[in-house]
Amino acid sequence: MPADLAALLADLEAETEALREILDPLHDSDWQRATPAPGWNIGDQIAHLAYFDDAAVSAAIRPEEFAAIRAGLTDGGENPDTLAARYRDMTPAELRDWFSRSRAGLLTAFASLEPSARVPWFGPPMSVASSATARLMETWAHGQDIADTIGTARQPTSRLRHVAHIGVAALPYSYAAHGLPVPGEPVRVELTGPSGESWTWGSDGARDRITGPALDFCLLVTRRRHRADTAMVAAGPIADQWLSIAQSFAGPPGAGRLPGQFAR
Repeated sequence: MPADLAALLADLEAETEALREILDPLHDSDWQRATPAPGWNIGDQIAHLAYFDDAAVSAAIRPEEFAAIRAGLTDGGENPDTLAARYRDMTPAELRDWFSRSRAGLLTAFASLEPSARVPWFGPPMSVASSATARLMETWAHGQDIADTIGTARQPTSRLRHVAHIGVAALPYSYAAHGLPVPGEPVRVELTGPSGESWTWGSDGARDRITGPALDFCLLVTRRRHRADTAMVAAGPIADQWLSIAQSFAGPPGAGRLPGQFAR
């Protein structure tokens, strides 16, 4: 069944508005506050989102331009940390404007595309629908960093299903990112959504299983929480190993979060 791109983009827009609700009350000085991502402040988080929104549009409609962007990151010594440092002279107002323009441009560009069309990225190529899902996942994850910084609790929504879905789909990439062979056995994932609904992926007959709250799974696969600070349960050796290395985003794993940093 083809992805409903219009509904997906509507959810991306809603997640964008949820992030703006966190940003709007902040004073300019707050944008310099250190987030749980080592070396990153709140402004860095927004610059990261804006930069990769622009990159996603290039990948979808100007692939030759994107190839140069990717070469700069993979072959030119650039990485998310150096990119964050590059934009630290921008004011909060400039960062807000950049993010607003980039996100609006992405929503407009993607609305005219075929959901199943393949586009390049920094990891494996993906469909337009998956690229939009990745932008939602990144918005939610970086929003979590900002929420953690200012000490606000966000209400989980059904949009977490998108984040969970890309986390499940990224199992092979999680292994590749850690230099490990991808297991040949399937893993069943059973999550409880924010309203008590059941979200499942994989064969019901799989030996290896992962169960727990959807929020905790999303925090884990985006590496915003250490596994020890979640209620995720693994049954089987592959499921257990995957929970220790799960990663839903392209690029190196990074340091992640420390056990006990965000104790339940």
